[in-house]
Amino acid sequence: MELACDKEGTKKILRDSGIPVPRGTVIKSLKHLEDAIIDVGGFPVVVKPLDGNHGRGITIDVRTFLEAEDAYTLAKQVSDGVIIEKFHRGKDYRVLVINGRVVAVAERVPANVTGDGRSTVAELIEITNQDPRRGDGHDNVLTRIVIDQTSQDLLSRQGFSLDSVPPNGQVVYLKATANLSTGGISVDRTDEIHPENIWLCQRVARLIGLDIAGIDVVTADIALPIRDTDGVIVEVNAAPGFRMHTAPSIGIPRNVGEPVIDMLFPPGTPCRIPIVAVTGTNGKTTTTRLIAHIFKHTHKVVGYTTTDGIYINDWVVEKGDTTGPYSAQVILRDPTAEIAVLETARGGILRSGLGFDRSDVGIVLNVQADHLGIGDIDTIEDLAELKSVVVRAVHPQGYAILNAEDPLVAAMARDVVAQVAYFSLDPHLPLVREHVRQGGIAAVYENGYLSILKHGWTIRIEQAVNIPLTLGGKAEFMIQNALAAILATYVQGVLVADIKAALISFRASADQTPGRMNLFDMGKYQVLIDYAHNPAGYRAVSGFIKSWQGEKIGVIGAPGDRRNSDIEELGELAVEMFDRVILKEDQDRRGRDSQEVADLICRGITRISPNFPYQIILDEEKAIEKALAIAPENSLIVIFPEKVDRTIELIKQARRV
Repeated sequence: MELACDKEGTKKILRDSGIPVPRGTVIKSLKHLEDAIIDVGGFPVVVKPLDGNHGRGITIDVRTFLEAEDAYTLAKQVSDGVIIEKFHRGKDYRVLVINGRVVAVAERVPANVTGDGRSTVAELIEITNQDPRRGDGHDNVLTRIVIDQTSQDLLSRQGFSLDSVPPNGQVVYLKATANLSTGGISVDRTDEIHPENIWLCQRVARLIGLDIAGIDVVTADIALPIRDTDGVIVEVNAAPGFRMHTAPSIGIPRNVGEPVIDMLFPPGTPCRIPIVAVTGTNGKTTTTRLIAHIFKHTHKVVGYTTTDGIYINDWVVEKGDTTGPYSAQVILRDPTAEIAVLETARGGILRSGLGFDRSDVGIVLNVQADHLGIGDIDTIEDLAELKSVVVRAVHPQGYAILNAEDPLVAAMARDVVAQVAYFSLDPHLPLVREHVRQGGIAAVYENGYLSILKHGWTIRIEQAVNIPLTLGGKAEFMIQNALAAILATYVQGVLVADIKAALISFRASADQTPGRMNLFDMGKYQVLIDYAHNPAGYRAVSGFIKSWQGEKIGVIGAPGDRRNSDIEELGELAVEMFDRVILKEDQDRRGRDSQEVADLICRGITRISPNFPYQIILDEEKAIEKALAIAPENSLIVIFPEKVDRTIELIKQARRV
């Protein structure tokens, strides 16, 4: 665009490429005017500003040195540099090239009036300006004719004044240039341009490097090759007006907007970024982060939302629980994001829906009893119905990815219009085997490998023991999360090599998955932080905890907005998982009285084991400090925190000490 604005630079490139252009030179002082005129071959000449537009400051067909001085002064008002170039007689054509193709041609006729033998020039101008198509500015089809000194000089050259009465049929020109902005008219000539001229103009646009170019041609007839008529390319415009083509004064209107839209949004190509939506009772955040991590290995910019914030690649847009439609729209509105991975929680769906109409991949990890009794979601079946919205919103060419081992999730396949893909820890599950036999796709855990089953083939991605997220293959629920992530990215075309590299480099750490199976080595003992806060979450981590070869101490609590029975069940599960526990309480009790949640957990503990060792320290920070103080060698302290970031920082400080 800068080059196109440099008229002399443009001409040099075109001249060096064998394109016919007028001889010209640039001057910045009046003292060089006479030499410049001689240099271009003498009169007549065109005098114009070096970087003007819309015909401002241009004087054509200058025939005397006195006229040239006046023209120089006019051009100097627009630009510091003034072009002196040889004047070529002929008609003025604008050729519009979009995306390398000529789409419209217009002949531009300077503002003029035609005598009727009765009216003066001034009266004829007034009659012409009464045309309802004429007005001020570019919003009108035609522009009102305004008389200035240049117009009066041109009239004088033709032997007229504003008070003259031109003979009937006599055309009287009022402007030297043919710009619509000075009152000119346009005549469509798209169907008349010679093929050689089409080739030449398309070449000019490529040489200057413009996707949209308005090429000004002066020639006797655009229907003949320019070289045969001594025609020239006089200018290349980087921001050409469309008015002369969409609403010509004479001829067929041309739809020049359509090729612009087709260039920006080629037909058949995606007009929006891929959307992957993840829901479920447990594992959403880890799966979302892992999917985003895999997509990053394709060198795409990934926007994702989680319970701890909105991210674009590794940058935090906003901290907090951002799993609703507002957060989704932050990503979908961002022009830098090339893929959206959206954790989608029940609360956001209930309040405001999904935040998008259609997705490319929808994932339901599991449906477990949690948040029941809130928002008219009273049963686990109600919760499954709510979460099924995520996979029902996948478009027909997309994929609904379902947990084949969860009956409520697997049943969602009946209601989706998308293609279905399953994941399972059991490769021999009848549902999976039949699905694959019928040509479907699945991700399974087989012979220690996380693999894709497709068209009778087993595509092994990586062994679980080599995937840090699975804690050496001991955390089965993390294997499930990884299977869902593998499937989501594979169906989106991510290469197996990229998936494998991402799995190996992704860790259940405080940096990559805060609050999700974060294991800290404290020297003599270890600390596990996980955001398990419901019975299903406890069961998910229990396999790893039970496998620990040392004493297991739990620091546990529960959100206050759960049902009494759900909170009591946490106590029952704690007896199976730990050797002793410290009961703490969230700062946000969510409507409960102080120690009410702790008492409910105690009730669950004593129901299973009346003599099970526990103590109550309601303050979470003090409860953690107590656990760290009493931890024996080789023990595992497990913390289910209210505030993940605060707890992680507390453990990091203790480790430094």
